[in-house]
Amino acid sequence: MRRWNGWGDDTEGYVLPHSAAKFLHKAIGQGKPTRDATLNEVLRQVPPSRLPSHPLVSTDPEDRLRHARGQSLPDWIALRSGRIDAFPDGVARPFNNEDVHNLLDFARRNQVRLIPYGGGTSVVGHINPLPGPEAVLTVDLSRMNRLLKFDERSHQAVFEAGVAGPDLEAQLRARGFTLGHFPQSFEYSTLGGWIATRSSGQQSLGYGRIERLFAGGRMETPSGTLELPPFPASAAGPDLREVVLGSEGRLGILTEAVVRVTPLPRTEEFHTLFFPDFEQGGEAARRMLWSGIPLSMLRLSTAQETETTLALAGHEFLIGALERFLSVRGVAKHKCMLLFVVSGGEQIVKTARKEALAIASGCGGVSVGKTFGREWNRSRFRTPYLRNTLWEAGYAVDTLETAISWSAIPGMIREIERALGEALAEAGEEVHFFTHLSHLYPWGASLYTTYLFRLAEDPEENLHRWRRLKDGASRAIVAQGGTISHQHGVGVDHVPYLPAEKGSLGMAVLGDLCRRFDPSGMMNPGKLTG
Repeated sequence: MRRWNGWGDDTEGYVLPHSAAKFLHKAIGQGKPTRDATLNEVLRQVPPSRLPSHPLVSTDPEDRLRHARGQSLPDWIALRSGRIDAFPDGVARPFNNEDVHNLLDFARRNQVRLIPYGGGTSVVGHINPLPGPEAVLTVDLSRMNRLLKFDERSHQAVFEAGVAGPDLEAQLRARGFTLGHFPQSFEYSTLGGWIATRSSGQQSLGYGRIERLFAGGRMETPSGTLELPPFPASAAGPDLREVVLGSEGRLGILTEAVVRVTPLPRTEEFHTLFFPDFEQGGEAARRMLWSGIPLSMLRLSTAQETETTLALAGHEFLIGALERFLSVRGVAKHKCMLLFVVSGGEQIVKTARKEALAIASGCGGVSVGKTFGREWNRSRFRTPYLRNTLWEAGYAVDTLETAISWSAIPGMIREIERALGEALAEAGEEVHFFTHLSHLYPWGASLYTTYLFRLAEDPEENLHRWRRLKDGASRAIVAQGGTISHQHGVGVDHVPYLPAEKGSLGMAVLGDLCRRFDPSGMMNPGKLTG
């Protein structure tokens, strides 16, 4: 069964190697595990539902608890401590568009607020009910998960929006195709959630971000149905798909999506390179991009992340041998790891691999083959389970991300990490942080920073520490001219920083859109625009 207060299946674990525990102890100190509230303790806090009866709506306390929070660090602090300030009054699971119409009418008649819910994997508060006098209904789309149509000739598929990543891929792969969208939340996140938050998959370099893959669909709104025909291209005015992309449930409920799919690659290779420093690794990555080599992924870690990755991997004998080999090749103290993936036909993969390795060699890179890449691919969706293990060892983990032009990347990394390093000085606590370039473009890249700090005994102190870290890093991002979110969306956590990116007129336009589609403000209030 899925965990109610953490990540993933409660039968899955992630063992922290002894060497990794020693590394964290040295970096930020010994963790002190805190006591978690039990499920029964939290269930006793769930208030009576304010909703009138409806055949599609469950008011079961555990159902409501499991839909009360997502996967952000504030969500974890609330769930683990049992200090949850708001619960949905009910959970509805529609089977089709007619059910969604029915629920919209029910909400309108009874002045109920609706929160669309996909896989519950949001890390910025998209699905959280906010305290207030109105009843809140969470609309869980997990039963709307069918493949409705598959057009092999046009490479298009029509899915209901509640389909989860593994189910979507299984249905496509049975036909020899893939969407190629693999966010780290892939196991639980849904197609509708990807579209509503403008998600990026780990192999977006080859397959594209979700805005490239989303061809059209259907959204049910309080003002009616918005149909989006899947044209190959159109010059008929502004593209209304852009209204739906990133709308975060503020305009309506996406029920169907047409996606552009790709034949499964015959061959896929994951290669690992090490460079003497981040500058040389970045130069190699840029040259690979500009050369037009058909890569499906490039991922470049800073020296700090490379050191942390190797330390957390365990396998001390293997890592020791790797360190000695790289040292002989002149790649030592400031080494940075670059992972690249080639997907396609055998000849294309062979040619692309040869060109990528030649570019890397010209920039001082050393290839260590495919072993580390295969291991990364094997465990890439298990990595979030490490959050559970670290919490139970007394450590909190969070991430943040942005995107900016190539020339501004060094300054952005420096300022984000400076802000994180200073944030908990008043508490006398250290912060361990590390960064990688996760999605690369010819004109720039996204930065993905992970940070860890020790848990305090008091949940309010943990929330205070998170706010200082999040606010400091977010201010640094805005000051350096980066986007406040490359792939996580806005939710509630990024609302204060959005006006700096959109401007006053842009924010007014977003408000106008919300009022046009949702005149009474019943759809996911407090998210995106506040």
